[in-house]
Amino acid sequence: MMTVKEISELTGISARTLHYYDEIGLFVPTEKSEAGYRLYDDKALEKLQQILFFREFDMPLKEIKAVMDNPVLDRNQILEMQRKMLIKKKNRIEKLISGIDDILKGENHMDFTIFNKTEIEEMFQSMMEHMPEDMRDISIKEFGSMEEWKNHYIEVMSSEKMQRGYEKVIEWYGGKDKFLEINRNPISKEVAESYNKRIDHILQKLAEKINCDVGSFDVKQIIGEYGFVMKQITQINDEKELMLCHVAYYRNEKIKPKIDEKYGKGASDFFADAIEEFYK
Repeated sequence: MMTVKEISELTGISARTLHYYDEIGLFVPTEKSEAGYRLYDDKALEKLQQILFFREFDMPLKEIKAVMDNPVLDRNQILEMQRKMLIKKKNRIEKLISGIDDILKGENHMDFTIFNKTEIEEMFQSMMEHMPEDMRDISIKEFGSMEEWKNHYIEVMSSEKMQRGYEKVIEWYGGKDKFLEINRNPISKEVAESYNKRIDHILQKLAEKINCDVGSFDVKQIIGEYGFVMKQITQINDEKELMLCHVAYYRNEKIKPKIDEKYGKGASDFFADAIEEFYK
């Protein structure tokens, strides 16, 4: 068993912070001595290490506690989650270090390129081939010709803003190669319509639970189904970031009236809260 003082010396965390963690139920002692001193065993130290991993990402204590207390997540799942977060941080740091090295070498340039011209042309060709014929005809008419439309697409997709925006999308798919492969073979129009009907059915079910707590099992079960369908549609590795983007969509003041009109008053905010609760 270790005391607060010993843990403080080992980890560099102040005794005051450890006391606070105990007060909020985040890191409680294994037991207390007869004199009332907090004592911690090896299992408790392992939990503290997991807490410190999350704090490395400036994750709020309330969210850390929610993850640690989640009965659905076991030790290995939490560690796997933290490993993925650390790898992402490592990749960002390595990119920053590489940029500094370039500056030190006198090669002071910033490159945000994700897709090269050949890949962008391939994306345009795939988009053009799989979009509905009437939409394709409208686009060609708007730009004057297929060639002008293609040039415009390449120009927009080559911009720094678009290239940087795709960094997050690439993360969702687990790499650029997988994204491009899926882009080459998108789901058919018929399958897309089928998925859209399924999502509508899911949202109808969710709207019926509007008077339930967003943390209830029934609501979480529906959100889990929603996330699963979105993962099937997009073929991404992890739907969490995509689903959290839906939170912003449902809270958009221009979108909310349309959602509420279709699914009932307050549905848009309820959808956003339910998704946020499930994935937080």
